[in-house]
Amino acid sequence: MQSVRDRLEIILSCLANRAAEEKVYTRLYTEAARAVADAADARRKAGVSLGPLDGVTISIKDLFDVAGEPTRAGSLMRASAQPAPEDAAIVRRLRRAGAVILGKTNMTEFAFTAIGDNLHYGTPGNAADASLIPGGSSSGAGVAVGEGTSEISIGSDTGGSVRIPASLNGVVGFKPTASRVPLAGAFPLSATLDSIGPLARSVADCAITDAIMAGEEPAVLEPIPLAGLRVGIPRGVLFGETQAEVAEVFDRSVRSMERAGARVADLPIDDLIAGMLAATKRATIAAIEGAEVHADWLTTGAPVPVDPHVTGPMSRALTIPASVYIRTIRHRTALVAAMDERLAAVDMLVLPTVPMVAPSIAAMAGDEELRDTTEGLLLRNTQVANQFDLCAISLPMPGLALPAGLMLVARHGHDRHLLAVAAAMEVLLKD
Repeated sequence: MQSVRDRLEIILSCLANRAAEEKVYTRLYTEAARAVADAADARRKAGVSLGPLDGVTISIKDLFDVAGEPTRAGSLMRASAQPAPEDAAIVRRLRRAGAVILGKTNMTEFAFTAIGDNLHYGTPGNAADASLIPGGSSSGAGVAVGEGTSEISIGSDTGGSVRIPASLNGVVGFKPTASRVPLAGAFPLSATLDSIGPLARSVADCAITDAIMAGEEPAVLEPIPLAGLRVGIPRGVLFGETQAEVAEVFDRSVRSMERAGARVADLPIDDLIAGMLAATKRATIAAIEGAEVHADWLTTGAPVPVDPHVTGPMSRALTIPASVYIRTIRHRTALVAAMDERLAAVDMLVLPTVPMVAPSIAAMAGDEELRDTTEGLLLRNTQVANQFDLCAISLPMPGLALPAGLMLVARHGHDRHLLAVAAAMEVLLKD
């Protein structure tokens, strides 16, 4: 059996060979990772284990605190910030589980956009084709797992930031119920919508990592058979402008579920989506709450080295009156309850994670209108889980030249059930 240290050295050699052009990682903990890998090998030799993540190579998004260094959150403005006094809660839990934390991965500035580009630290090329966008905001996380430079990566998901890069890079990405994993030590975007989730090569790895980050005892994931499961397809606005190849492989996946005995039927939710659009018409919750996080520098009026795709929406959101924000949150609470009631009729919703495969980095850089349209489409399906306080997972769909994901969505708090269903679906998609 290959040692943990040997696996780590293969990754480090790969990263060293491209050091001058490195865009996936923004920070490497080379010597610390070697020490942890050696300790894991020593435990294995002695017949001792800290659990299923002992010796597993993990990368973390550059918005999680690591004691003694600034948390940059993808921004030059944070490069000289005060060093974090302690590790983020999830970092502490991963370390205790024996994980080999290799480094921090690149991200979009302040986790705000979905394309995956970063003006300051470069744009990681997609794991399937480096000329294509990685998806964001956990851009480096998706690429790292897709290319194999980390076994598991930890991202954040406010509107799809785990599942979008998972879909575009051909890996599994899990967004838990927002309150499930502690946010302490994670640089915030939206206190209402932020959640922390893993990207990995398998549902089982996501489930183990999620349990450890949530402070639970990890257990073997027992797949729930698809036979008899009630599956809802939310046809309507979430299926518009879906690329033909993505729609075709999605329909093929649904037919496979039906052959496995799942009871599939349309479940309209367009009315609830319209209600959420109306409630957030003046500005999104993420933009309003993000503007509060960054209010100190947004209100100075001085030029700042921040991506205009970030400063524009946040500056506009800063003008939203408190009364509008409070009403927005109140309306959201009612809509969350209505969605929970609607989803009681099914075990899960199924839809494409995003309606497209990854477009080119060059196209996004050269056409603002195309970029805006693309960003809206990338976020359209995934943000429903955040807006309505649901849990969701993206699984790679087979039979495509470029990766695209199948998204399973379940009710608030049904995380472990969703993961068990996803484990069965994962097998079905590979058959």
